[in-house]
Amino acid sequence: MADNEGPAAYERLKLDRPHGARVYDYFLGGKDNFEIDRQAAEHLLQAFPGFRTAALSNRMWMHRSARYVAEQGVTQFLDVGTGIPTSPNLHEVVQEVVPEARVVYVDNDPIVLAHSRALLASRPEGRTAYLEADVTDPASIIGSQEVKDTLDLSKPVALSLVGVFHYLPDALEPYDLVKQLLEPLASGSYLIFSHCTPDFAPELWERAIQVYKADGGDAQVRSKEEVARFFDGLELIEPGVSAPFRWHPDAETNELVAKGEFTDIMCSLWVGVARKP
Repeated sequence: MADNEGPAAYERLKLDRPHGARVYDYFLGGKDNFEIDRQAAEHLLQAFPGFRTAALSNRMWMHRSARYVAEQGVTQFLDVGTGIPTSPNLHEVVQEVVPEARVVYVDNDPIVLAHSRALLASRPEGRTAYLEADVTDPASIIGSQEVKDTLDLSKPVALSLVGVFHYLPDALEPYDLVKQLLEPLASGSYLIFSHCTPDFAPELWERAIQVYKADGGDAQVRSKEEVARFFDGLELIEPGVSAPFRWHPDAETNELVAKGEFTDIMCSLWVGVARKP
C-alpha cells in the first residue's frame, strides 16, 4: 500500500503502540502485524502463557455463537471490532446457514481495511460491507451509510462485540457504549459478547495488564459480575455468561477440553449471547 509510507502513515497506523487486532492476529498465527505488536504479544505470553489458547477458544466460540444466532432466523449482523480477516470470517459462517445474510464489519485499524476484500466476498444472495470506525463512537457506526445501505434496523440485528471491550477502561464508559449500540436495534436482536477475565488467575492477569500498558496499550479485564452487566435488560441464552468452551460446545471443542488444552485458566474469558426483548 503506497499510502502506508512516511510519517502520516505511521501516525495513521498507530505504529507507536500495539493494536488489539494485530496482537490478536499474532496469537492466531497470522502475519498481518508489526514488530511493536509482536513484541507486545510476546511480553503478554511471558506474563500469561494462555493468550494463544484464549484467542483460539474465543474464535471457535464466535463461530458457534454466530451460527446459533443465524439458526434463530437472524439474517443481519453488525460486527464491531472485526479484527484482521481470518477464514472462516463471520459472514462465511452465517451464510452457510442463511445465504441471504447481510453483514457490516467495523474496525478502527487501517490494516483491517487493507484486507477488507476478504470481508466483502459475500455469497450472491447476501451482502457485506466494511466501515472504518471506532466502537467509542456508536453514532458514527449506526448513522453510517454502510449500515443504512446494508442493514434494516427495523428488523432484528445481531450485534457482535467479540474480544473488544477488554481494551476499553471504565473511563470510556463501556456499558453506555453497548447500550448506545443496542438502543436503535429492533426487538429480537441479539448481543454476541466476549471479554477477558482475571477471575481464574488474578496475579497473572495483573502482571499481563501492567506489561501491556508498559508497551503502550490499554486494557481492563473484568469479573463475571462486571461482564454480566453488559447484558442488563437482555434475555441471556443458556448457559448464560460462561467460559467459551462450555457455551454450546461442538466435537472439536470437547476434544480440546478432553486433552486439557481448554481450561478456565488458559482461556480466561467470559462469553454470552443474549436476545433483546
